[in-house]
Order: sequence, then C-alpha cells, then structure tokens
Amino acid sequence: GSLFLPHARALALTTKMASSGNIICSLRRNLSSSSRLRSSMPAWVIDEYGNNGVLRFTEDATAPSVNSASEVLIQVHAASLNPLDISMRRGYGSNLLKLRRDPVSLGQNGGEFPIILGRDVSGMVLDCGSGVTHFKPGDEVWAAIPPWKQGSLAEMVNLTEYEVSHKPRSLSHREAASIPYVAATALSALVNAGGLCRNNCTNKRVLITGGSGGVGTFSIQLLKAWGAHVTVTCSHNAEGLVRGLGADEVVDYTAGDVATELGLLEKFDVILDNVGGDSEQWALGLLKSWSGAKYVTLVTPFLLNIDSMGLLEGAVHSGLNLHQKAITNMCNGVFYRWGFYAPDGPALDEVSQLVDAGKILPVVEDTFLFSQVPLAFQKVERGHARGKTVVTVAQEEEGTGVTEEEGVTSDTPEQVREEVRQAAPKS
Repeated sequence: GSLFLPHARALALTTKMASSGNIICSLRRNLSSSSRLRSSMPAWVIDEYGNNGVLRFTEDATAPSVNSASEVLIQVHAASLNPLDISMRRGYGSNLLKLRRDPVSLGQNGGEFPIILGRDVSGMVLDCGSGVTHFKPGDEVWAAIPPWKQGSLAEMVNLTEYEVSHKPRSLSHREAASIPYVAATALSALVNAGGLCRNNCTNKRVLITGGSGGVGTFSIQLLKAWGAHVTVTCSHNAEGLVRGLGADEVVDYTAGDVATELGLLEKFDVILDNVGGDSEQWALGLLKSWSGAKYVTLVTPFLLNIDSMGLLEGAVHSGLNLHQKAITNMCNGVFYRWGFYAPDGPALDEVSQLVDAGKILPVVEDTFLFSQVPLAFQKVERGHARGKTVVTVAQEEEGTGVTEEEGVTSDTPEQVREEVRQAAPKS
C-alpha cells in the first residue's frame, strides 16, 4: 500500500491536459489516426527457439491495434535487452507462456510464433481504448512488458493502461528504456517478497549478490533512497560503479572466499540473490535469526521445471521444493522466498518520481541501433553486465529528455529500415 500513489495519475493527467496546446493535440490526433490504418510494421522476430541465428528482421510483422477499452498503443522509441530475452530466445518458459498467450493451444507446438522479444519500452502513446483515463495520444510513457505479450523490438507495442506509466521528464527515451524491467523485478523481490518499503527501510541491512547488473544497480539506488544500508558483491572492476551508486560496502567475489568475507560483517535483514547456484548454501547463514530476516532469490527453478516436466508435474514439483526449503529455513529463524518479474504500471509511477528527483539514475552500458539487434543480443549473452544494453528504435525529438551521449546516434524510422535491409537477411 505504501508503494503506490493512488491519486498521482489523475492529478498528473489533469495538469498535463490543462497545459497542452490545441495545435499539439491536433498533430497527435493525426498521428494516432494514421497508426490505426497500419496492418504491418518492422520488427525483429523469432520463428523458432535457438541461438542468435533465429533472430529475423521483417517489415511485415503484424501491427498491434487497440482492441479493448483498457488498451494503449505505443510507438517504440527505445527498448532494452535483459538476460530474460536471451533465455526466452532459447525457449525458457515456453510451456507456461504459450498457455498464457492462448489457453486453447495446450499441447500444440509452434503456435506461439512469430515472437517479438524485448521487455522494456519507452515511447509515445499513439492510440487509446475508450476506457483509458490516465493516458492520451502524444503522452511519453515507459513500461515493463509481460513476458507473454509481444515485445518492444518493433515499431509499436500494445499494452493495458495498468502496465504503462508516464516516462520521467528528466530522461531521454534511450535512458528511460533501461529501467522498467529491472525496476519491476527489483520491486517485486524487495517489496512483495522481501517486505521492504520506503517506510520501514531506514538502517535495514541489505545484501545484494551480483550487484553490478541491471537489477543490482537499480536495487542499490532504490534502497539507498529508502534509507537502507547496502552491501554488494561484484568483481573488482565494477566496484567504482556500485560505490558511485551508493553501495556502503563492497565485497569482491573474485578476490577470495566471498562467504568468509561476508561472514565477518554484521548480519543482514534481507538478502537479494541475483546469482543463484551455490550462493544459496552460504547466504542463508548471513541473515539475522529470529528477527524476520528474509532471503529472496531471483534464480528459481519454477519455469525450468515446467519446461522439462510439463505444466502439472513441474508446478507441483516446484511447489513442494519451495515449501520444503521455506519450512527448513523457518525452523532456523529466517524466511526463504522466491522473487519474480512482475510488470506494474503504478509501481513505475513512484519510480518515475524518484528518477525526476535525482534519486535513481539510468545505468546504460551500451547502445545499439535497431539494425544492430543481433549484436545487442551477443553483448548481453556475454554476461558480466555493468548496467543495461539499450536499442534505439525511433529518433529522439528535439527538446525531449536528456541529450544523448556523444557517439551514440538514433536514426529516423526510414533510415533504420534501410540499415536493417542492408544488414539482415529477410524471409
């Protein structure tokens, strides 16, 4: 309850409508009208699961349109890639996601294709359903896209208004696209599973393993904005980055036994594990016993079990596994939780305020053009991220957000199409 601001959207919408000029509204209505006539669009798709070779550019992807009262059609200005996109390209979670996309497709193979990847979007509203009250054509927005929906590596994407939020005014689309997925994941883990919020975080001791990636760098800033004491594990060459974002203590996992080093520190109230593997075995012993301390891992076997065992057996096996670990650790005085990526527009509303207040900064490691999407996937697949990898899809308008860094360009849609035609094979 403390995370969401129930009246913020209505107030922001009233203020924006009062300050909008008739000429701008007219131009935006024209843009919205033309978008409704489109039946196809350029996009990067996959027609099967596999390595980077399955990525295919097409100019004839089915263009989304507003089909229900709560939907918002967004022109994509920038997207970003996450490790989840690499996993989904390989087929991770395909059994459950296929069922979520189309419940009647149970047992059918291949019916989910073509799939458009990309879970982050920053762009402009083109059209809205009749029941949408928080947005209008022309609004600059950002969102984290649910994994069962078509993604942002395309010219347009269609979401519900409950999944969308107004973009921070202080950020360009390129910068804004680096935040929604990691924000949604971190908030779900820290708030829903970890029990933290801005009202109870003061002086809480939080450990983040794997703190230099997208979720880690966002979590550091969010927790510091809420008053927590943050300890991070990362490699030596990322120490400057995480300290610059506010980390109080940093442990280099490449310098020796990280469990021994962390064991010398005061115990923690919450641990956010972005690494998984054997870290679970030693991390639980670093929590304060019998004080409500929680271990939250984002590396869970849930979707892997469903992929390998089937929907029913995989879900039951995962549930029993979680139950067993939760009971075992509860007997030792700590809580064991799984964290999941959970897109939420209202949650991004508060993040937007923190960004505009200077409390949270975008951490963009690399930027690629739309024609370079396969290269962007290769970059993310190499791992050892220091922030996010962004893909620019449409040109930034003059006067919008923060000026892009020198050397990073953003093409017009026509230039993007021509570059992709030259660089990528078409079907």
